Amino acid sequence: MKTRTLLLLALACGVAIMLAGAVFLFQLATQDEVAEPVPLGEPVEVGDMTVIVDSAVDAGGALDVSVRIGGVDDPDGADGFRLIASGRPLLPDSAARGGLCGRTTDTVTECLVRFDVSSADGDSRVLFYERGDESARWVLS
Repeated sequence: MKTRTLLLLALACGVAIMLAGAVFLFQLATQDEVAEPVPLGEPVEVGDMTVIVDSAVDAGGALDVSVRIGGVDDPDGADGFRLIASGRPLLPDSAARGGLCGRTTDTVTECLVRFDVSSADGDSRVLFYERGDESARWVLS
């Protein structure tokens, strides 16, 4: 192979790498910023649901989160809660939750969501609620 051909191939590879870098920088520049966490006690609209996280108490390997939720009559309206504890996703403990936080109604009602955090290391707790394409997050500790 001639030197000229090798130089042209090297130049073409360099241009391809520069184009890929430019596309990546454009994607980074246009992506959405992460929303600020919602303060405790402040109402937030997530889709068609109003959610207010009042408090969180971590005792005995369980995290009890007191919430007020409502806006839509939905048998699974409160199933959108998730907790990230020490980097691990956790689902609500449905046996401890009872019937209060499963079904939502048009009126905002208070209920308790319990998470088993006995296997989580550290104290980092971030609560998420997702409904449709929207979500909200609360930093609990």
